[in-house]
Amino acid sequence: MTQPSIAIVTGSARGIGYAIAQRLISDGMAVAIADVDAEAAETAAGHLGEHAFSIPLDVTSPQSWEHAVEIVSERGSIDALVNCAGIAGRSAPSWELSFEEWQQVIAIDLTGVWLGCRAVIPGMMERGYGRIVNIASIAGKEGNPNASPYSAAKSGVIGVTKSLAKEVATSGVLINAVTPAVIETEMLQQMTPEHVAYMTSRIPMGRVGQPEEVAALVSFLCSREVSFSTGAVFDISGGRATY
Repeated sequence: MTQPSIAIVTGSARGIGYAIAQRLISDGMAVAIADVDAEAAETAAGHLGEHAFSIPLDVTSPQSWEHAVEIVSERGSIDALVNCAGIAGRSAPSWELSFEEWQQVIAIDLTGVWLGCRAVIPGMMERGYGRIVNIASIAGKEGNPNASPYSAAKSGVIGVTKSLAKEVATSGVLINAVTPAVIETEMLQQMTPEHVAYMTSRIPMGRVGQPEEVAALVSFLCSREVSFSTGAVFDISGGRATY
């Protein structure tokens, strides 16, 4: 009997992650709603229906990742991982940020991505198939002022994606990154109106993106249709990206 095809989507209790989970379910996958907010994850899974289930996950904890992968593997084959969990951090000049604020953003937005990849890659390699999509940001390419931890973390996600993709290039596991510009989610509430206005002003299309637009791109990257792209960075920035 063929095992169900499952995607783990981190940070999917809300925002971009939720939209991605919804899209992957419509693509025919079962989705693990993995979030540090266990109650919100359970609520989201309930809204998404029978093909969604929730698992508590602290992306900064190797033990939490190990436990999550163990739970999901009992249900089926982990064919896709979308590392979407992240925080923006406080908008402020670097010299006004504390070391703890820097560490928190790096731990969640960068280390959490590496830990997730590390947790699922061995199983994917053993099966000879897997798709990993890491949600980075246009800030990781250009650097947004008053967001140095976030910009650094997302730049790191791009680097990790390219490095890991080369390590598994012949294994059937493809690893790519997506770099959105500002997307209309609850994360915007973590930022000052001035910071949001700055980011929007840089977008030639003159608007913010929608979570469903990111989900459509991620859907392709999680599918068998993508076969010769790995270690790549796919922009979804309304024209802001210049390279």
